Amino acid sequence: MSVYVIAMLNFTDEARYRTYQAAATKLFMERRIQVLAADEAPVMLEGEGALDKVVVMKFADEAEARDFLEGPDYQAIPTDRWAGAKTTSVLIKGF
Repeated sequence: MSVYVIAMLNFTDEARYRTYQAAATKLFMERRIQVLAADEAPVMLEGEGALDKVVVMKFADEAEARDFLEGPDYQAIPTDRWAGAKTTSVLIKGF
């Protein structure tokens, strides 16, 4: 069953985030991760606050998502994301 990882970000240091973004984009392309959406102008329909960016990624299943996100290649790059954005991310199961 496909799973989706949704990341919702608020930038705190955009330059640091852009460093992460460059490394992540390269890794996503190398590993053929499906990025279904990456929007830096999301429209809040309900809830409080604003978001600077929302990213939606698709994986074949939860094991593939966790292997990628918890694996050494991805774990080598999030320092700049942590410094550059407050992030909330969720893993959800598809139909």
